Amino acid sequence: MVLNLGKSVGIVRSRVLTQKNRRCNPKASRPHMPGYGMMFQEEWKALPWSWAVERLSTAHNYWAATTRKDGRPHVMPVWGIWLNGMFYFSTGRRSRKSRNLAANPSCVICPEGASEAVILEGLTEELNDSIVRREVREAYKKKYDSDLDSYSADPIYAVQPRVVFGLVESSDKIRGNPTRWRFPTS
Repeated sequence: MVLNLGKSVGIVRSRVLTQKNRRCNPKASRPHMPGYGMMFQEEWKALPWSWAVERLSTAHNYWAATTRKDGRPHVMPVWGIWLNGMFYFSTGRRSRKSRNLAANPSCVICPEGASEAVILEGLTEELNDSIVRREVREAYKKKYDSDLDSYSADPIYAVQPRVVFGLVESSDKIRGNPTRWRFPTS
């Protein structure tokens, strides 16, 4: 399926995202965190990717961070869903988030709850594929009992993860250390 990205940052960005690309398991590694050695257990063990997917799937609220044209950050809460290896959210076409994403498609998404933090860094695309839009609307309706069809003029954004970080405040609850998951960029 093709996600048409529009004309952001002076280029047309579109690519075919196969089910294999979208559902692949990312590669886990130890993040470089100078000064935070106390967060790592003696023998480093990655958090399971399934833990991060659970956090991305079940949170009710998320923080979306974008960047203004002048470089200043902008962070706002959003509702969203994790579906087929992508994060989706909607916002008003004239909102600060939409205007920022039109100029710079990079963003950060974080589910609520910093004690079990998941930080998704990715590229945002406006979703134009009608089949995927229907899947997203159905999942959104099930999760929030709210109908995205009533906002049909507003964009739905797909966030393709590039890198995801997982950090757990208390490793007594979940066995694992801070973890970085990298995704293929093609």
